[in-house]
Amino acid sequence: MFLLPSTRPIARGHGPPRLVSGPTPAAAPRLALKCKGRVRMRSSAAAISVKGSDDGFFASSVRDGRAAGRWLKSLLAQWAGLGRAAREAGWLRGVMGEAVVAAGPCPLREDSFTRFSSQSNVYGLAGGAGGRGELLAATLKGKVLGFRYQDLRQKIRPVAKELQFNYIPVDAEIVSIDTFNKSPPKRGLVVGITFIKDSGDKGSPFLNIYCDYEPGSEYNLDSIAQSCLNLELQFTPFQLCHAEVQVGGQLETVFLLSGNDPAIHLYKEDEGLHQFEEQPVENLFPELTDLPSSVLWLDVRSLPGTTRRLSALGCQSGYVRVAHVDQQSREVLQVWTVLQDGPVSRVILFSLSGPDEPGDRPQREEHSLLVASMLEPAVVYRDLLGRGLGDQLLLPGSDQFDSVLCGLVTDVDLDGRPEVLVATYGQELLCYKYGPPESGPPEAEPGFYLLWQRSFCSPLLAMAHVDLTGDGLQELAVVSLKGVHILQHSLVQASELVLTRLRRQVERRRRRSQGLGGGAAPGPAEPPAP
Repeated sequence: MFLLPSTRPIARGHGPPRLVSGPTPAAAPRLALKCKGRVRMRSSAAAISVKGSDDGFFASSVRDGRAAGRWLKSLLAQWAGLGRAAREAGWLRGVMGEAVVAAGPCPLREDSFTRFSSQSNVYGLAGGAGGRGELLAATLKGKVLGFRYQDLRQKIRPVAKELQFNYIPVDAEIVSIDTFNKSPPKRGLVVGITFIKDSGDKGSPFLNIYCDYEPGSEYNLDSIAQSCLNLELQFTPFQLCHAEVQVGGQLETVFLLSGNDPAIHLYKEDEGLHQFEEQPVENLFPELTDLPSSVLWLDVRSLPGTTRRLSALGCQSGYVRVAHVDQQSREVLQVWTVLQDGPVSRVILFSLSGPDEPGDRPQREEHSLLVASMLEPAVVYRDLLGRGLGDQLLLPGSDQFDSVLCGLVTDVDLDGRPEVLVATYGQELLCYKYGPPESGPPEAEPGFYLLWQRSFCSPLLAMAHVDLTGDGLQELAVVSLKGVHILQHSLVQASELVLTRLRRQVERRRRRSQGLGGGAAPGPAEPPAP
């Protein structure tokens, strides 16, 4: 569930938000934000959302019938418990805090924008479907769009196509979507979609899993969309994701679905029956049991060159857990926990290590964790295996643009080292780089600094980094309330970067040949690989 106070009216020149409390029980006061612009509330069996101008109050939660009332009431009570002074201090800190200046401009340009017929949510984007450079985006009104680039009249053009997935009723509202390729030697693309069907007074949640077993159709989305396994759920679904595990000596990819039970549910393929079925999560993921609150985001990362993995989860209550697990013995080796002040919107496991230069000693890979909270600045916990959650670094200014709704860790400046991207309800995309500040003294302590910042025209919900055009450069897909933005690198800058690196490679090979020749005159440089 998401309950997000807008911090943007002051920055946009409107009056400050005013908190109004109605005559409801003290445990759950009625909260609203009065601001400039028309606000419309919509309530259905599948979702509660407050819509209005960009300066309004936004709340969105998927619910199951009457449980939503108790759920919303509980979160309002948590919010009210912070106290008026704390809330006002938080708003003022977000709006009037110390300004953070980006080191440079955003290197990406917007290539295309596709408008949605209805809004999406933070679970509504699945990137890299089938490894074929295609994105799937789901909207609340039950529509699923496929995005890709194709050759039209000798030009590469973006194409958005509505995909007709079977067994999604017209009155259903989609909650989450995910895709994965089956682990070798199996072949095929699997698509999972959770939705809630309007059944009168009570919403009925479902999980649909799509997979085509016909040879030649394993990666055809139009064919896959017609092959459905429909599973009715006994809980309200949240994030649908996947993870690769070792089962019986081979790798297998499974679905993991968080719910408001609160629990994580595992769905594994039965190869003999050609269908997916739910299995106890503790059999493969013992670290994902005994949850104190509904999990809003889950991330699982296998450690390269080992049989171990890291699992991280963030909950509605602010609870964050990281576990270090041996995949063969299913033994939980280490567990670290921390409690944030508000709901955790995103947790991402990643490594800050970059490529080794020739002659350098191999670096010890440090695994880090990005935690984005709805009421606090985003933070990174460095070197989990060495320091647990004891080494925290703030992302400066990440709390100045309303709540952080999503994040992504990827290499966007093409230097081989990852950057941290966070997107906010305040319509800002922020990119952070780890290292000493570019404008600071050389002896400054390394940390995260704002590399660049980009503004959008509506709140940002989800992101994916995938090669849509097939040219080797990944595009950044950003989902906002209004649609999907596709951002691309400048081909001129990318070509200059390629030429520079080729020259360096030729120079290294020339020096190497000089060293092997014992000082003899070098021959012609070996041509670089295409």
